[in-house]
Amino acid sequence: MSELPDWQIEIDQGVVRWQADVDAADSLESLRSLEVRALGKAGEIPALMKRIPQIPPQDRKSFGQAVNALQGTVAAAIEARRLVLVEGLIDAELNDATFDAAVGAVPLKLGHPHPLSTVQADIEAIFTSMGFHVLDYPEIESEFDNFEALNIPGWHPAREMQDTFWLESGHLLRTHTSSGQVRAMHQFKAPFRAIFPGKVFRYEATDASHEHTFHQVEGLMIDRKVTVGHLLDSMRTLLSAILQREVEIRLRPGYFPFVEPGFELDIRCQVCAGEGCSACKRRGWLELLPCGLVHPNVLRAGGLDPDEWQGWAFGLGLSRLVMMRYGVPDVRLLMGGDLRFLSQF
Repeated sequence: MSELPDWQIEIDQGVVRWQADVDAADSLESLRSLEVRALGKAGEIPALMKRIPQIPPQDRKSFGQAVNALQGTVAAAIEARRLVLVEGLIDAELNDATFDAAVGAVPLKLGHPHPLSTVQADIEAIFTSMGFHVLDYPEIESEFDNFEALNIPGWHPAREMQDTFWLESGHLLRTHTSSGQVRAMHQFKAPFRAIFPGKVFRYEATDASHEHTFHQVEGLMIDRKVTVGHLLDSMRTLLSAILQREVEIRLRPGYFPFVEPGFELDIRCQVCAGEGCSACKRRGWLELLPCGLVHPNVLRAGGLDPDEWQGWAFGLGLSRLVMMRYGVPDVRLLMGGDLRFLSQF
């Protein structure tokens, strides 16, 4: 009978040793510690595979199979011991003199959608019914997609209008969902229409109508002939459907480097009915929806010929729209995590 190689003897002894250690584990915590030591990424058993170059070539396949078998055996032993320990904990609880099986369970309190999620879902349904794609783009963006492609080069004063969270990698947390415009132009063949909702981030002071983290919905329509009238009709449809009533809006000129002409679409404050409050800065109107016709330079960045294609775009303040729908006086309540506030919805 041939003598077993040293590595085989070591693995056979390992089976016995690890089984003894598993049997000696007297708590879930100690068993978990053992599991990490034996099978973790830097565990002793996976480390055996690093010794393959030291094993004679004719034995390497057998050695690898033996290590895998050891790993499976130890994993099965740990799982069996875990089941025994859990059952022991249950038995101990049932045998506790203070345990009363007749006492009813604590009622389970189910959660519900956040108001932001509710309004976003409604917006997605409205635009889907109008033939729009609903897209999702990264919150960590490149400087190109967030600024350069939107006609905002490094020297442009508009850079100072948006205080940016920069990352060590040179990327940034997107300051607006507009960063998805050129991405969408490259992703879809014109003509197309799409919205892309999501969180945006700005390093700025907070107040009743401003947050450092808030939500927007970007809208983009690309076609051969697009007018401001198309844009306004879509916006009226959206606002009346979301707010479930006709609302007073006003359109005034606005400057945004990525649209020309650009507009600010304001809504009569629904919190104070236009009387003036902290939400609308005592003005009676709330800036809600910057919009306009897509600038030719943005179309070019998206690979489209502005002599052939046109587009409109908007950047809806989703957080502010939620405020108007539910009469929320302070945008900071939406991201505050106060269950007393959220339970009202």
